[in-house]
Amino acid sequence: MNPHSFSCQLVSWDEAYKLSRKLACEIKSSGFHPDLIIAIGRGGYVPARVVSDFLLHSLLTSIKVEHWDNAARKRPEAVVRFPLAVDILGQKILIVDDITDTGETLRVTVDYVRSLHAGEIRTAVMQHKIVSPIVPDFYAEVITEWRWVIYPWAAHEDLVGFTERVLHDQPATIEQICEKLKERYLLVVGETEMHEVLTDLMAMNEAERCGDRYKLRHES
Repeated sequence: MNPHSFSCQLVSWDEAYKLSRKLACEIKSSGFHPDLIIAIGRGGYVPARVVSDFLLHSLLTSIKVEHWDNAARKRPEAVVRFPLAVDILGQKILIVDDITDTGETLRVTVDYVRSLHAGEIRTAVMQHKIVSPIVPDFYAEVITEWRWVIYPWAAHEDLVGFTERVLHDQPATIEQICEKLKERYLLVVGETEMHEVLTDLMAMNEAERCGDRYKLRHES
């Protein structure tokens, strides 16, 4: 992946719902009946809730694993930030996340759940990238060509991150930022939405306005 320019795909709420529903159907068809569903936070919260709905399964909890920051910024390694608060000894577990990329988030989660002496463990994601060395037990869609996938529940923070990437090069107007986002990441962003992004960046003291241009505060 070229860190300065790569394709992005924005998934709509409707598309995410359909993928989650299809994922639930795959799990149903397999005959696997988990005792507990575990969502990997934060990306797995929404798909896990939809899956639990279609499985008519009320026992849903979560674990927080950190590996990716916004705008495709990867941490050195995946770590468990907030562990489970329930006893899963001997239980059949279904782990749900949004997507596989490096596979590290899923690997770390499975290892952690296994360390708690769970019984059978199955994994499920909406979208599986074939570049991932970890193949989940269930997935709704395969992604053959790598791209950064932006889900609706993380769209704003990803856009904030990508805008920071653009402003890292040089100060720019709203129109120029939108043009660069489209050119470098295939992201189509309206000026109203971009104004909201820049307002948040300034509120966080990460950016400032100079006339009709915006720049990062630590940039000269």
